[in-house]
Amino acid sequence: MPIELLQLYIRLLKGNKMDKFHVAVVGASGLVGGTILTLLEERGFPIDTLTLLASKKSAGSTLTFAGKEYIVQELTEDSFKQNFHIVFFAAGGAVSKKFAPLAVVSGATVIDNSSVFRMEEGVPLVVPEVNPEAIGDHRLIANPNCSTIQCMPVLKALQDAYGLKRVVYSTYQAVSGSGLAGLLDLDEDRQDFYPHRIRGNVIPHIDSFLENGYTKEEIKMIDETQKILGDDSLGVTATTVRVPVRFGHSVSINAELLRPFSIEELREKLADFPGVAVVDDPMNELYPVPEDCEGKDEIFVGRIRRDNSLPSGVNLFVVADNVRKGAATNAVQIAEEIIRRRQ
Repeated sequence: MPIELLQLYIRLLKGNKMDKFHVAVVGASGLVGGTILTLLEERGFPIDTLTLLASKKSAGSTLTFAGKEYIVQELTEDSFKQNFHIVFFAAGGAVSKKFAPLAVVSGATVIDNSSVFRMEEGVPLVVPEVNPEAIGDHRLIANPNCSTIQCMPVLKALQDAYGLKRVVYSTYQAVSGSGLAGLLDLDEDRQDFYPHRIRGNVIPHIDSFLENGYTKEEIKMIDETQKILGDDSLGVTATTVRVPVRFGHSVSINAELLRPFSIEELREKLADFPGVAVVDDPMNELYPVPEDCEGKDEIFVGRIRRDNSLPSGVNLFVVADNVRKGAATNAVQIAEEIIRRRQ
């Protein structure tokens, strides 16, 4: 971690009259929680005290962080009597709904990976490359949906340069988006979690169906896009699909822009945007694929081409590691941004 950021942490702690920097991860034994721990270590997040919390079933197990073993504690209402500074929640909506408010009341800043608080008024929904200013002095920050996260920097680059009128999403989402249960269904050719066999199959069904024919996952992408980009008038629609890929969500984006563009300039705008990597040389078979993006934090975009059916339309193919940038990396980046903004 840069020394400047470390100095900001130290000044923050002194300003809050705290003796130590105490971080907790709720759901530490899960797929996203474990990846949050990995990223905290990789990015050199300055932790003086670390507490790992999980269900009663996982309590008592041990996890290793920075060469030290930690015992996972059972999450209870008494857990937040400890003096936490930042608490990451990665244990599902029911857990977040019950315990995140308790963490906030205790004085902690909560970064929640569930969908429970995302669309609540007054709760910022943040992708740090796009809308870091939304964090403000809020103590509860929501991490967006995994597929939404990877589309936001790409769309923000287009919005800033050309304006956005309409967005059409078609997703190809990896089974790790369902956690360990999805991975087991694919790896062991089970049908315990998904309504249909996923190995060798494609399922146009993520989350439950609503009366309007959309799934909750599709509505999440629609609502969250408008909130993050700050434009309730933006037309957005989505079809979300589960595919037999372990890690890495892919999203086909068709965007209608408000102003004319050249493909060359648009490609440059994307390449210059933080966190976005352009891989776009299809004549040489270079374009983003999940296998190449696994384990990486960048958002990869390719197949950039004009949609000739619209006055100013463009097609793009966007791929990212859904467990890293689509969840854990974004959460840790939010924590880093909190420190920068609250020095």
